[in-house]
Amino acid sequence: MADALQDALSKIRPHTSSSLAHQKAPATLLHALEATFREQHAQPTPTAYFASLLTTLDGVLQAAPASGPPLGDGDILPAVLYLLALVAPHVPPPVIRSNLNTVISLTAPLFPVLITHAPPLRSQLTLYSAVLQALERPQLVEAQGLRQSFVFILQLALDPRPKVRKRAAELVRDILAAPPPPLLRHPYAERVADYINSAMSELSANGMPKFKGKKADTEGSDTIIHLLAFLRPILPSLPPTSLPPITSSLLLLPRLGNPYVSQSAYSILSDLLAISVDDPANNIQAQLSEVLKAVLSTSPSKIDAALTPAWAGVLGNVMLAYHATDAEACAKEVGKVWKTLWPFLESTGSPTRKAAAESLGMVARCFTPSLIATAVEERALDEPKSVIGRIIVQTSRALDSLAYARSIPDLLTVVSSLINCLRHRSGSPAAPTAAEALLLPLVAKIGELRVQKTFEHKEAADATLSVAMRVLGPEVLLRLLPLNLELADRQAGREPRAFLLPLLAQPHPAKLGHFVAYFVPLTERMFDLQQKAEMEGRASEAKVWSVLVEQIWAGLPGYCWGTVDLKQALTPEFSQLLSQLLYGQPELRPAVLKALKIMVDSNVALASGETAKLPESVRADALPSEVAAENVASLRTQAESWLAVLFNVFSSVGRDNQGMVGDVVSAWAGIAGEQEITKAYHKLVDLFKQNLIKSQAAKDDSGNIAAVTQDLLVIVLPHLSSVDATALFEICLSGEVLGSKNNGVQKRGYKILAKLAESGKVVVDNEAVVQKLEKQLDGLASAAKKDRFHLLTVLIPSIPPERLHLMLSIIPEAVLGTKEPSEKARNVAFDLIVAMGRKMAAGGVVKRNMVDGMDEDGSGGEATASIAEYMTMVAGGLAGASPHMISATVTAISRLVFEFKDTISPQMHMEIFTTMLVFVSSANREIVKSVLGFIKLAIHTMSVDLLRPHLGELAKVRHIFERMLRRFGWEDVYACAGEEEARKVLVNIKKRKDRAKRKRARDADNDEDEEPASKPAAGGDAFEDVLYGSESEIDDSEDELRIDDDEPMDLLQGAASRVTNTASTKRRKPGQDAARFKTDGDTGKMVVDDDSPDEDADAALAGDAYRETITSADGFTRGPNGRVKFNKDTKKRRREAEEADEDVEMATGMRYVKLGHEFKAKKAGGDIKKGGVEPYAYMSLSQAAKKHGRGSRVGIAGKR
Repeated sequence: MADALQDALSKIRPHTSSSLAHQKAPATLLHALEATFREQHAQPTPTAYFASLLTTLDGVLQAAPASGPPLGDGDILPAVLYLLALVAPHVPPPVIRSNLNTVISLTAPLFPVLITHAPPLRSQLTLYSAVLQALERPQLVEAQGLRQSFVFILQLALDPRPKVRKRAAELVRDILAAPPPPLLRHPYAERVADYINSAMSELSANGMPKFKGKKADTEGSDTIIHLLAFLRPILPSLPPTSLPPITSSLLLLPRLGNPYVSQSAYSILSDLLAISVDDPANNIQAQLSEVLKAVLSTSPSKIDAALTPAWAGVLGNVMLAYHATDAEACAKEVGKVWKTLWPFLESTGSPTRKAAAESLGMVARCFTPSLIATAVEERALDEPKSVIGRIIVQTSRALDSLAYARSIPDLLTVVSSLINCLRHRSGSPAAPTAAEALLLPLVAKIGELRVQKTFEHKEAADATLSVAMRVLGPEVLLRLLPLNLELADRQAGREPRAFLLPLLAQPHPAKLGHFVAYFVPLTERMFDLQQKAEMEGRASEAKVWSVLVEQIWAGLPGYCWGTVDLKQALTPEFSQLLSQLLYGQPELRPAVLKALKIMVDSNVALASGETAKLPESVRADALPSEVAAENVASLRTQAESWLAVLFNVFSSVGRDNQGMVGDVVSAWAGIAGEQEITKAYHKLVDLFKQNLIKSQAAKDDSGNIAAVTQDLLVIVLPHLSSVDATALFEICLSGEVLGSKNNGVQKRGYKILAKLAESGKVVVDNEAVVQKLEKQLDGLASAAKKDRFHLLTVLIPSIPPERLHLMLSIIPEAVLGTKEPSEKARNVAFDLIVAMGRKMAAGGVVKRNMVDGMDEDGSGGEATASIAEYMTMVAGGLAGASPHMISATVTAISRLVFEFKDTISPQMHMEIFTTMLVFVSSANREIVKSVLGFIKLAIHTMSVDLLRPHLGELAKVRHIFERMLRRFGWEDVYACAGEEEARKVLVNIKKRKDRAKRKRARDADNDEDEEPASKPAAGGDAFEDVLYGSESEIDDSEDELRIDDDEPMDLLQGAASRVTNTASTKRRKPGQDAARFKTDGDTGKMVVDDDSPDEDADAALAGDAYRETITSADGFTRGPNGRVKFNKDTKKRRREAEEADEDVEMATGMRYVKLGHEFKAKKAGGDIKKGGVEPYAYMSLSQAAKKHGRGSRVGIAGKR
């Protein structure tokens, strides 16, 4: 929290020399406070700032004249309030609670004084936001003057000034959303609700002014709009008892006649009704019938495109809330509401039709079983009397009506809603759905429309047929709408419906036996036709049959979601067919693998009752858990066979496809019995041993096969028994695996060891394992380092406290790992270093005499484990023989200081810091770079008092200076910068900051409509952001080719992201360039004036000269070896040079080209004239819109 406050204050300190009084006053006051802290040797904590500012505020108010304190931009009171608002959110709540009376007595009387001064009033509101959120219930209720201040804040929520109104509304929202524990609702929620009710009642009673163009009209409508904007975000925090009167008031607002007010009221009503559905405890349910009547009575016109969508949304939400409260009573209103909404589908406005269709879908969700049963009983009647029957007939007729021609997509949306809401089955789960009984003629009509060549809404029809497929299933739908894909169908002239095939892949209720009986023979016939076409040379026809076969098999997963006939359909013959497809048909393999995985996962989820991750359509027609359990038992009997097949497929596919096969292996291994898993494990281990021996004896693919076998072992590893897991651990710990010359075998060996150690199935002897791992260090492959570090990280927490000496042999390896080229390996090495630090911090004993070589140098004995001892052990690398080891040790220490900064003692901090300062003068660049990174981190994390004595010794690097300025202030850093060079750097930083500030101000004036470019998000973790981030706030061209301090940037690193970011920041809004030009008063045309060449002459000449050396006939270029190659004197170059000479004019010694030169005709005088609007030239407005003095001019060739 203190760091966040210091970051905020660091942005204020530099403004002591600002020319703006409202910036200079807070900065000056802040410097005075911090100078007092230094004189009194006080820590600059948030509490210290808060107490000092309260004392300053008391003094300012006592010294103020009787007429009131001055509130100008440069006065003290606004500056004090500004700093208080900045500091208060960081002050501990107990401190605010203990000083509440002082805060209220000083600030509460200021509200009437500040009402006409918006900036200090906003600061006061921010202060009160922090204060109110820190208080407990007794203080909120009993504190003298606090409730009166809150009432004043409530009134400011309707203030005409946008910034004040926004700040007050945010304050109320934030405190209501965070009630003091253990309360669930804030004590002030009732007061806020009363204020809103009284304000809405008053505005509704007064109504909108009747006259136009007057100030009262604007004020009245604006107040209502502000009140509604204030109400929306706090609605969930209001007490339930306040919602009914708010609902009544909202229903009255549409009668005022203001479209925007009506739209906002309806939108808030929708939110309120949604709350009533989620929280039945509120009292709005009793009003729902009255609300429904009120909404129905305020039906807008069909041509009102602004109000109708909001009104339709409210009507649909009212019906849903009513249905959740009293379904039978709501069912009686379905017909009336449907009849009210239906005419809006004839509207000419697309938003109105879309909103009406969505609202009708909500009404359809209110169908009750009784309504559906009545409709099913009357399904044979031509003119049904039931509500649902009349709705279906009306919808069917509308599809053929010319009046609804433009509404076909919306009608199809309504049909989709009807299909979804008639999923109800009467009786057993095997009974047909109501949609099948009632909607088949309607679905057939849509299918006929879909095959008409003149039908324009094929995508909408496909969406509706997709819903029908999901609800009815392909067995019913294809009986109604046959595919017509075979030769006999074509000869009979039937329209093919291949568009139905992609819809098969979604979950549906059809049985798997339908696929086996219908589609498998169909694909066999299609495959024969494909083979015949290929033999006869009809490649295009063969491709068609091939695509159809693929689409059919892609639909197999849709049949496998908890199908009821799995035991009967998954016969040995069908299983053999699937196996053959996996082996011999790579294009069909993904669909078969997905189907096999869904078979297992869906039945396991249904059997266990964990159906949250299943698709909604599967949950709606969920298989009984007993049947699903029987399916799982049936699948378990085939697990051994399928695992063998999948192992073979896994070994035969490429690396890119192994992940998909591995997921299926994992699913089937999860349901396999222990005996089947053991058999599969032994087969894999035997295969691994054979190929491992072969790979050592011969140079062939045996090593790769061994690595693939290890991948399979990783997949089945979670399902192994403890005995098998222990045996696998010993195999992978052997020298044959960890010392293998095959990098993949090594890498996977360490990976398996780490997973086994994490699983807890293996009892690990840490000392023996560490010793064996140490022996394999010499033959370690770079690719295996990440997994080796991860294994060591897993082993560290389980090392007994009396055996911490084992870490002494791990530390050098982990330290060097922080300099690995692989980012993943570096990150895991850092994790290992931190894990060892936590283990040492937990306590224990380090027996140095147990480590080879430590008795000989006299460093034997025992040491108590602590973070200080660990830091000493790591710091031993600073005496390393190579600069690489020293640099890695500095980086490791930096991470430890960052991780344990609160645990390390100040003395240890001082020793580390002074030691690092010694290495600043090193002649080795790698060491210096690591030390500079540590100094950056130290400035960011260590205490100010520890660093202040060493300011003069810190390196003279610009960004380190910038960090020091933010942490210590300008005066301290400048005073310690003894050398002239350092002072020059500081002055340069100040100039650059001022220059950047002026540039931002100039850009803001020139491009008022452009949004400021946002800073790119910092990448990496917090440690890397501190260590490597430059944190430079100066936007200057000198730093554009620097990635970190003085390190040159790799121009290819992250090129794609830089191109994307650059394009996005330079994108201009439509019409922005056009706004720069004057328009002719008579014609309205834009007038594009030519620029006069009066600026940047030298720069233009330099650019033209360079361009001429490349493009002209007299120019030359240099090859890769530096040899000069003169340009060829071709006709094209001579013609271009002559044309350029004709267009170049001499003005003040500089050549320039007239605007629009590139559009000049080859044999004419040109098509642009100066000072007029004609003739026309087609050119980019951004080119013509560039202003003078912005560093960009048109060149000789008319390009920039």
